[in-house]
Amino acid sequence: MADAPTFVVGDVHGSLDRTVALLRRAGLISEALTWTGGTATLWFSGDFTDRGPHGLGSIDLAMWLQREAASAGGRVEALLGNHDLLLVAARRFGGEFLANWRRNGGVMADLKGLVPRHADWLLSRPAMATAGDHLLVHADTTFYAAYGDDVDEVNTSLARVLEAGDPRAWDRLVEQFSDRRAFDDSSLGGTERAAAFLRHFGARRLVHGHTPISLAEGISPDEVVAPLVYAGGLCVNVDGGMYLGGPGVIYRIEAMNS
Repeated sequence: MADAPTFVVGDVHGSLDRTVALLRRAGLISEALTWTGGTATLWFSGDFTDRGPHGLGSIDLAMWLQREAASAGGRVEALLGNHDLLLVAARRFGGEFLANWRRNGGVMADLKGLVPRHADWLLSRPAMATAGDHLLVHADTTFYAAYGDDVDEVNTSLARVLEAGDPRAWDRLVEQFSDRRAFDDSSLGGTERAAAFLRHFGARRLVHGHTPISLAEGISPDEVVAPLVYAGGLCVNVDGGMYLGGPGVIYRIEAMNS
């Protein structure tokens, strides 16, 4: 019997209606928002909030589908995104975090409506995950490797940073998370950097969000209807730029050929 499929959906950024439409088209949820994906796994790439109007509603959807999928033998998970981390930091620490959050498209309804169940859920998301021979991260940057030599070590290290609540460590993490496009074909050594990053974590292909495909490719957001495969096939960008008006993209993970 074939393995159950795994899907990755790109950054939501408060675009709840587009996310729902995308998941319905993929056959993962019904009109009533019930899970119809069976034993499939769905990963959100992180960044549920900011820039769009329904950040908290998007978190609620993911939390709801997590319970729905589990009861049907499926699985719904999410990666830690920098905007989700920044929202919690703005609420917890204020000051420069709040100013940074505002500069980066913070939506006041998200900040005002954030409650412990949202914050706790966001902060408990892993920074990295694997799906077969694919490595899943939010951001197209190499900073993860500074926190460990394997996925579990990175997730444990970052969980400790978040649990300790030191604003200096949080600030450093937010700054590291802001880097992007480390693996671009057009970047000097981008493909080689991608290969080295994958070797570090024992994977064969990287799947990420963080950088809207339309911005990376210089095209209109409504032209983005599929993930961007680049760096000689080593990387897959799933950020369809829904907050920019794109319909969003979803990627079905397939094992790579030997």
